Amino acid sequence: MIKLRDVRKRFGAMVILDGVTLDVQDGETLALLGPSGTGKSVLLKHIIGLIRPDSGEIDVDGLNVPTLDRKALARLRRTIGYVFQNGALFDSDNVFENIRMGLTDPDEFGDAAYARERVAECLRLVNLPEATMTKMPAELSGGMRKRVGISRAIAGKPKYVLYDEPTSGLDPVNSDIIDGLIRRLNDELGVTGIMVTHDVRGAFRTADRIALLTGGRVVAQGPPDEFRDSTTPEVRAFLERDFDLAPLETGMPE
Repeated sequence: MIKLRDVRKRFGAMVILDGVTLDVQDGETLALLGPSGTGKSVLLKHIIGLIRPDSGEIDVDGLNVPTLDRKALARLRRTIGYVFQNGALFDSDNVFENIRMGLTDPDEFGDAAYARERVAECLRLVNLPEATMTKMPAELSGGMRKRVGISRAIAGKPKYVLYDEPTSGLDPVNSDIIDGLIRRLNDELGVTGIMVTHDVRGAFRTADRIALLTGGRVVAQGPPDEFRDSTTPEVRAFLERDFDLAPLETGMPE
C-alpha cells in the first residue's frame, strides 16, 4: 500500500505540492488527473524516491521513502516499475536489451536464458511478437515504443507500476490499446498502478479510482462514477473544460 500524508514540495518560489494526502490500495489502479503543471509527474518521482519532499510522509509498504538510505531505496525500487512518458528507450540498444534493463535482480539479468524467456513473456503480455526483441527503437511505431516501455517496467515482476502519461502523443486507436493493456496487467498480474494522464476518457475506462490534483492538493477522489458525479467545483470545472460530459451520462463506450 502507498500512503502520502501532507506532502509538500516547492522549487524556489513555486509551490508544486501543497499538502498532498492520498492512499493507493493494493491491487487497484488509480488515475491521477489534473491540469498541466500541477505536479502529477513530480508526485510519481516522490514515490520512487527520485525527489525528496520538503515535508510530509511517503510510505510504501511500511517504508518511509524519504528516510531510506541508498541500499534500502534500491531494494524498494525493485518492487516498482516506471513507465516514462516518451518510452525512454535506449536508441543504441535493441528491444531485447531495453526490456532486459528492467530485470532488477542481478542474477536474473546475468542469466541469458532466463532473460530471453522473460523478455519474450513481457512482449506477449503487451501483445507484441517475440520477433520484436531484435528490432531497434527507431524501427518501432509510437504505440509499439510505448508497449516496449511497459514491457520493461514489468520485467522485474514489480508489485507497483507507475505510468507517466502512457498514452500521450498516441492516436485514439493506440490510446485504447494502451488503456486495455493497463487494465489487463492489473487483472492478470495483480499489480498496483498509478497512472498520471491527461486522457480523461482513458482514466474512466481504466482506473478503479480517480483523483484530481490541482492547486497542489488532491481535491477529490473516488470511483469513476462517483468522480463523474462529484459536485466539487474543481472537478466540475476540470471535466467541463477538458471533457465533454454528455457521453458519460449513458456510460462509457467499450
